[in-house]
Amino acid sequence: MSKLNVKNNETAIYGVGGLGEIGKNTYGVQFQDEIVLIDAGIKFPESDQLGINYVIPDYQYLVENQAKIKCLVITHGHEDHIGGIPFILQAINVPVYAGPLALAMIKNKLEEHNLLKQTELHEINEKSVLRFKKTSVSFFRTTHSIPDTLGVAVHTPDGVIVETGDYKFDLTPVTNTPPDLQEMARLGEEGVLCLMGDSTNAEKPVWTKSENYVSQSVRNIFDKIDGRIIFATFASNLSRVMTAIDAAYQRGRKIAVFGRSMEAAVVNGRALGYIKVPDSAFIDANQLRSLPANKVMILCTGSQGEQMAALSRIANGTHRQVSIEPGDTVVLSSNPIPGNVLSVNRILNELEAAGAKVIKGYENHIHTSGHGGQEEEKLMIRLMKPKFFVPIHGEYRMQKIHIGLAEQCGVPADHCFILKNGQVLALTKDHARMAGSFVADDVYIDGNGVDKVNEAVIKDRQLLSEEGLVVVVATINLKHQEIQSGPDLLSRGFVYMRESGELLDQGRKLVFRTIRRAMSNKKADEKSIQKAIVNDLSNFLYEKTERSPLVLPMLIMNNGKEKN
Repeated sequence: MSKLNVKNNETAIYGVGGLGEIGKNTYGVQFQDEIVLIDAGIKFPESDQLGINYVIPDYQYLVENQAKIKCLVITHGHEDHIGGIPFILQAINVPVYAGPLALAMIKNKLEEHNLLKQTELHEINEKSVLRFKKTSVSFFRTTHSIPDTLGVAVHTPDGVIVETGDYKFDLTPVTNTPPDLQEMARLGEEGVLCLMGDSTNAEKPVWTKSENYVSQSVRNIFDKIDGRIIFATFASNLSRVMTAIDAAYQRGRKIAVFGRSMEAAVVNGRALGYIKVPDSAFIDANQLRSLPANKVMILCTGSQGEQMAALSRIANGTHRQVSIEPGDTVVLSSNPIPGNVLSVNRILNELEAAGAKVIKGYENHIHTSGHGGQEEEKLMIRLMKPKFFVPIHGEYRMQKIHIGLAEQCGVPADHCFILKNGQVLALTKDHARMAGSFVADDVYIDGNGVDKVNEAVIKDRQLLSEEGLVVVVATINLKHQEIQSGPDLLSRGFVYMRESGELLDQGRKLVFRTIRRAMSNKKADEKSIQKAIVNDLSNFLYEKTERSPLVLPMLIMNNGKEKN
């Protein structure tokens, strides 16, 4: 059980995920026996986390305290804020509150995981108020790269805790619903005890450009294209999807949508009234060839070079319904995420080789961030006037810069705290202190299950991908200390066996001696012999090749039987 040093008159805030990282956003505000959870996100795996689909937080602290959890409120519908909901709901039973678009996306996820019927769901907006015995939750409208984004204000006896969610101050959003500066200012005037602020763009000394600026750039580019347009962006960036669809429709182009997530985004956007073009604007794949090229726009996923996304399959010729044709223009309306640069360059080369012209978003003013830069972060702090400040949703360097901005805006340095996942900050009206921690490690999801994938498995996968595998097979009689057959060595991904006979023969002799030595120990068992084989053979192979393949001993224990 996790034991925190939080007093009865203190409000605790913490991150189960989302601190010191981009993703896994899951935050808690706790007063006595009431916990308000904010968001439940995932993080996508690093390139060396082979076979892993998602990374989620360890929910053990929440499981231990689930009787205290009053609600899970959602700021918006991006994966790093809602992707963990199916997994958290399998660990705890909690009612979920979200805006219309996020709620539609959550329902899709829960249906896929057979959790929809058993989950309590509530639709909220910026006017909603959730009231509990000791705390309450209100909301304020923000702007991001997706509609229906909310900031969260948790009202406790010690004061108001504000969590911004992802935001920027877009005064001309394509949804025509600007941020509610008046409500933010009202919260600030009434008094904010602690501000938990989005730090994603804390390194950028800018005011992030409006989505409307991108919208005009997209229209200008569309005016200059005579052939077919293939427009690729994040399906989660519904504002950009709306821009592309509207621009195509106004220019008499029919729209074909490809990619499962993009199809879902368009369906949800149309159902909620964000995408306002008529049914006749959309066509299916079978209708593409019946229309002139200058009357078509293909809207698809894959702007980050994802291998299985629609654009990648179109580029490499494996898509069943679409291929690159002479005169095609591909518009990549995104910036490469760090770590995806090689994948994006690969797809750029494939598209160019196939004969397409490529227009990149980061060079043609057709992409802007959904997160505020330093100027907007300072404005948020000025509006909220917090007594204490905690930067969230960012890596350590971003959190540190964000604290510097808070100090520039009048928040004392000793009132600013950089927290790690699991660390708890205890607050009263006048004081803040560190109050212990709980386990908040990464949990690796392999497939759609919630079983943890051990870090040792991740390391083995990485080793296999980089160094290969050597399997040792032998039959031994431990009772009589006999090697009845083998040992044989099999190499996969390490050395080519036909060309490495001498090395493998030396390895076999070494393993033979190792097994004999290990069996002579009176306490020898299968596990101790395997350990000796791994140790001796690994050292030998590294000495000879300077490589460290995964060594896998497979011993057939023939105890008690005489050798035939």
